Amino acid sequence: MFRLLGLLAGLAGATDLGTGGQPDESLRRCVVASRLARAVDADQSVVGDVVVVSLLEHVGCTAYAHEAAAVWGDDIATTHAALMTDADSALDAFRTFLPTVASGTGRSLPRVAVTMARTMRTMSRDAPVATCEVAQEAGRRLGLSKVAQDSLGHMTAMWNGKGFPRTGGEQIPFPARVMHVAGTALLFRGLGGDEAAVEQVRRRAGGELDPHLAAVFVRRSGELLDGLDADDPLQAALDAEPDPVVWVDDDRLLDVARVFGDLVDLKSPWLHGHSSAVGDLAGAAAEVLGLAEAGEVRVAGHLHDVGRVGISSRIWDLTRPWTAAEEDQARLHAYHTERVLARTPELERIAGIAAAHHERCDGSGYHRGLRGDMLVIGARLLAAADAYRTLIEDRPHRTGLPAAQARQRLEADVRAGLLDADAVAAVLAAAGGATRRRPSGAVGLTARQLEVLRLVAHGMSNREIARRLGVSPRTIDRHVSDVYERIGVRSRAAAAMFTIEHGLAGPVQGSGGGAGHEGEIG
Repeated sequence: MFRLLGLLAGLAGATDLGTGGQPDESLRRCVVASRLARAVDADQSVVGDVVVVSLLEHVGCTAYAHEAAAVWGDDIATTHAALMTDADSALDAFRTFLPTVASGTGRSLPRVAVTMARTMRTMSRDAPVATCEVAQEAGRRLGLSKVAQDSLGHMTAMWNGKGFPRTGGEQIPFPARVMHVAGTALLFRGLGGDEAAVEQVRRRAGGELDPHLAAVFVRRSGELLDGLDADDPLQAALDAEPDPVVWVDDDRLLDVARVFGDLVDLKSPWLHGHSSAVGDLAGAAAEVLGLAEAGEVRVAGHLHDVGRVGISSRIWDLTRPWTAAEEDQARLHAYHTERVLARTPELERIAGIAAAHHERCDGSGYHRGLRGDMLVIGARLLAAADAYRTLIEDRPHRTGLPAAQARQRLEADVRAGLLDADAVAAVLAAAGGATRRRPSGAVGLTARQLEVLRLVAHGMSNREIARRLGVSPRTIDRHVSDVYERIGVRSRAAAAMFTIEHGLAGPVQGSGGGAGHEGEIG
């Protein structure tokens, strides 16, 4: 059995990476939020929702990563700048957002200013919708309460009603309002200490923030922020959860891992479905070998790329060869995976397997350069499964290989001493016996609508889809509107989540091409 909050607390570390936050910021935010909720005498059940919602405030951070990176060059720097900016102040967009993005992306102030003038209206409209929708959907799939789900769907709401969704005041769920105050406080505490936290909460009261909760925070900030650096953040977060704590079994652990893997894959349209495919293949290969730890291998497969969240989507979307510096950035994702998963004791064994998916038996892999005799069989299986899936999947720089050619490549890697022979044999056996996951949840969609859905999820604009399919943009507008209504989404990111969850993600014919990367990252 696993404590659900412990699993979520560990995996929430990925959102700290994806938003440019301080290490363990999500854990400390959770603690402060729980204290604030208790300070206003919230019921224990409400405190429980506050704890999990505050912990997962940025669970939707990958929803708009692809678009933000395409516009600004670095989605993480842009997200961090947006969080720092007072959304109720037009002046703050110039005073905070513009210089922060320029500093974080290495672009000049004039260039950022031009980009901001050209794209801010679209970004301000679309990014909150995608972020909130994906966060709420993640809450549903994680089995959180309806209140918690709704609160995550109000991540960008504002007390004055100017945020998204267009609701305000006490119509915003209480856990979301507490989350907003605690999130502001912890963001600026990490940048300027307790005084900065208090000043920003005071300044944003009545605009972004619930003025009553903000006033309580300002008045009692000493006790609410007390001991945050002295205490172990993970244990403090666990202690903040009211009784009865929630325990989950292995099946629920797999469900949680699948959700976070799918969220990671939103970093780039080229990655949609990769984590779930690797997890299922690695788990099936472990079963071929009759391993008792097949379940751990499967979970590790779903979580093996969680560290991608800490790398800008620009890297994953590049169509030209990586520079040496860019390849070094990409390789860091294995280190980040280990760092995130090892934070939780329950995931320690899984962390070792997941983080080793790019290790090679001759010691030439990364991030530790381990040799075959230092790798458990689960890690060798995961490395082979990830390599196989990477070969057959499209990437921005090339189209995927046919299964027969991928098999030959893996067998050549065995002969070269890179991959384990037994692991490769098991992966190929599992891949050969696999059937494509049967699409579900797509009832009522025509073949054309399914095609449009996949193209939208892949990041194509309506105009691009119209050109590709040889129809008018107005026809595609109607198709997209109908598809969104039928599957209950409003954003590209949520449509992508739908395709991943229901086995509809896959290659878009003719979309690959260009030069290959020096090193293939699965």
